[in-house]
Amino acid sequence: MKAVSRWLDRFCYNHPGLGIPGLIKYIAIGNVAVYVADMLTGGMLTAYLGFNLALILRGQVWRLLTFVFIPISSGGGFWGPFFFAVTTYFYYWIGSSLEQHWGTTRFTVFYGLGVFFNILMSVILYFTLHINMAVTMYYVNMSMFFSFATLYPDMQVLLYGIIPIKVKWLAWLDALFFAYEIFMLLTSRVWLLALMPVVALLNYFIFFGGDLANALTRGRERVRHRASPQTINFKKAQKELQERRGYLHKCSVCGITDQSHPDMEFRYCSKCRGYYCYCANHINNHEHVT
Repeated sequence: MKAVSRWLDRFCYNHPGLGIPGLIKYIAIGNVAVYVADMLTGGMLTAYLGFNLALILRGQVWRLLTFVFIPISSGGGFWGPFFFAVTTYFYYWIGSSLEQHWGTTRFTVFYGLGVFFNILMSVILYFTLHINMAVTMYYVNMSMFFSFATLYPDMQVLLYGIIPIKVKWLAWLDALFFAYEIFMLLTSRVWLLALMPVVALLNYFIFFGGDLANALTRGRERVRHRASPQTINFKKAQKELQERRGYLHKCSVCGITDQSHPDMEFRYCSKCRGYYCYCANHINNHEHVT
């Protein structure tokens, strides 16, 4: 996974114009358009645009793309439109935040891989088990949410606009439902279906597998680190370093510092070997040091 992640980083860096700016905005607009049209036509547009491999093989190839605009939930009932609006805005906000954090190309590749893996698993099930699995954006949105929770675990959101809760607790709750779904599929007669949610979330594991492995490693080493007599008081060392150099953070690419550009945001790259600092313009636009 780490090798694939590094390759994707280089690919996104070398192809900055490949992404679709505001991709999630167009997806959200498409969701709203299909939702409204379905309300007026009794679901006819979803039936015409939804993923159906049997119909795709008969020539209706537009379904390979148009299914991404199908809302996950039809939002029926009195409260249906409200929950649809809240859910759509929530995923739009998450997608916009990820694009802002990663950059347009990286987010487009992430989203595109999620769509591709869903289609791939549907094709495998169709030709091996003769199951015409309807592909939805459920797992793509799930992987997008897990990615957001990994990057911003302590951010607080209002569940359905009412209940305040941290993102990480929502992610753990979704992970439990996810594990339960896999368990139920494994105990069914068609156990191969259990691969569907795993493969569908493969884009998340590709982008974050290395970080998760490093987190587990750091967790195992934390006790040894605390017991070591050579452990450094990090805050004290930072203060002494700032007094000696005149600045605390310096971009490893362009060389600007927090003294020359006090309004600039600086971050340390977790994928570079060592402590390499980058400004906001280069944190997602640099060659990783290995």
